[in-house]
Amino acid sequence: MLTSDGTALHVRESGPSTAEVTVVLVHGWTQDNTCWEPVADLLSGDVRVLRYDHRGHGASAPAAPGTATIAQLADDLAELIDERAPAGRLVLAGHSMGGMTIMALAERYPELVAERVVGSAFVATSSGQMDRLTLGLPDLAARRVPQVESALQVLLEKRRKDTLPGNPRLLSPATRWLVFGKRARQADVLEVTRQALRAHPVSIAGFRESMRGHDRRVALAALRDKATVVLVGDRDRLCPVEHAQVIADQLPNAEYVLYPGAGHMLTYERCREVAGHINDLIT
Repeated sequence: MLTSDGTALHVRESGPSTAEVTVVLVHGWTQDNTCWEPVADLLSGDVRVLRYDHRGHGASAPAAPGTATIAQLADDLAELIDERAPAGRLVLAGHSMGGMTIMALAERYPELVAERVVGSAFVATSSGQMDRLTLGLPDLAARRVPQVESALQVLLEKRRKDTLPGNPRLLSPATRWLVFGKRARQADVLEVTRQALRAHPVSIAGFRESMRGHDRRVALAALRDKATVVLVGDRDRLCPVEHAQVIADQLPNAEYVLYPGAGHMLTYERCREVAGHINDLIT
């Protein structure tokens, strides 16, 4: 798919083209559409499923200068829906930055949401305060997090190649600590690491900067009359429980589910449960 600004997005489709409901699965920062694979395989066969890679991620083209923003991702999602699912009911599921993208869609395209979205799933995501991450560290170490992030962002912005260097097996312990909870499968940890290494460095630096300014609690009002579920692991270091609670507070009719022992990657760690909740939204 080619967006209106000429960016090529990699899109995957499955399920019957005549389905009354289309499920759109929106992935998170440094990931790609394959992070939804364990969930997509468990969704109802009666629905159409769209998965895609954000600009700057996976097999999509890098984000052009100035377009690595959550607002732009919302525009991309709106164009994807217009081109690939122009009619019928929609269920939107967003993991991490994917959830932020859905919030931005509600903010920028309220008519689309009002008329066509019947359900939404916010999976390990946040409506704001992404500039105050502590990664679950003690106070002294937590105060260093912004400094480390700033240094990493500078390195990413200076990277001239389209991918990051690194051996997934050597980097997997860091991935396990950062985004997984207890008893994660090594195959899943490696897969998430590989996805991060496929992401475009300059693009993901831009998106991280955009996430720092992300505040879309007000935008959630557009979803108050929709069937909604908010899912979070109690060991999530990136979008912790407190962030999920803010979303649930803004959506008083939403189902709120806390997974003990789970981290940020619920699409792997609790794939059956996530798929079950999305199937509930479909019906």
